[in-house]
Amino acid sequence: MMKSAQAVLDDALRLDADARADVAAEILASLDGPGDPDSDAAWAIEIARRVAAVEGDTATLEPWESAKRRFEREILGR
Repeated sequence: MMKSAQAVLDDALRLDADARADVAAEILASLDGPGDPDSDAAWAIEIARRVAAVEGDTATLEPWESAKRRFEREILGR
């Protein structure tokens, strides 16, 4: 017999914060469907490109506090 969704949720909510975060991440990931088999290679290329831009002084960098304020303004409307 399968547990009801409420029973599973009740059990999950009794877990510590780290375990709840792991469960939540796995559940959310399961909604995405299969991953793109080329994504790891694409991300490796993008990371290398960004590192090269930073090391070559061609990247435009922004201090974290400035970026955080911009995110809050643009995304959160504050």
